[in-house]
Amino acid sequence: MKYGYCLLIGLLLSSSAIAQSDSLPHILVLGVAQDGGYPHIGCRRPCCEATREQPANRQNVVSLALVSPGERKWWLFEATPDLSDQLHLFATLTKGQYNYLPDGIFLTHAHIGHYTGLMELGREAMNTSHVPVYALPKMKAFLTNNGPWSQLVRLQNIDLLELTADSVFRCSGVVQVQPFLVPHRDEYSETAGFRIVTSAKKYLFIPDIDKWAKYEKSIVQVVKNVDIAFLDATFYTAGELPFRNIAEVPHPFVSETMTLFGQEALSERRKVCFIHFNHTNPLMWDPVVRTEVEEKGFSVAVQGSRW
Repeated sequence: MKYGYCLLIGLLLSSSAIAQSDSLPHILVLGVAQDGGYPHIGCRRPCCEATREQPANRQNVVSLALVSPGERKWWLFEATPDLSDQLHLFATLTKGQYNYLPDGIFLTHAHIGHYTGLMELGREAMNTSHVPVYALPKMKAFLTNNGPWSQLVRLQNIDLLELTADSVFRCSGVVQVQPFLVPHRDEYSETAGFRIVTSAKKYLFIPDIDKWAKYEKSIVQVVKNVDIAFLDATFYTAGELPFRNIAEVPHPFVSETMTLFGQEALSERRKVCFIHFNHTNPLMWDPVVRTEVEEKGFSVAVQGSRW
């Protein structure tokens, strides 16, 4: 009898803890791939051919959903070419408990994997009304002054709202977002990273940056002030593009980032969650490499995972 009573109390406490956890703001990973997606267009190497034969292994372009259960609100980071699938994935993961469209979309920059999903909101597709889209000044100007994106603004499919670098934007009573500038190939816009602060955790999102050495701050120190850091992991090492000059598309290699954090405590290394994988990056398709990285204390983003 005593054992049964203790078991009942344990189950009740466990259920209470799960319910409390479910009510806290959190992030869902809706995509992990680099702009070209996975499998990648034109790739006939085993890394992509195997995925074409097994479509269930396909991965969406990098995107995060910030979820506030207590307010029944959510925000999307990046409008990718996989937007349609990602909205469906979000609805599936959350069992349809939220609006189909997010309460706002935050954009980092004007490279194809990060904003072109906005086309799905136009009158040729969903024909939305006044979806808030947040961007830094140059990104906002790019969308306002160039078609077909300008039509989304003119027809009020989206409401473009300007963010200011390093200024805090309060999304709700328990969620705030702070954009900041990072060095990247800024052909059409500046590039933003985001610091996301909720009542439960603090997050960092830098899917694209040239090199950590070019960043005006120490990424190691920046990560110390958050709980989870989703960091650019486009390439694992320098030899992944044998038929192309990899210097044309600079990114910090995963190997470089691990070296940078190598002397930090395990608690700090665990904060680093690699994301934005090129199709050539073995973290996308090689479980042995993934295990090696995780054994060094780092995390690897998985589509559909919760943080």
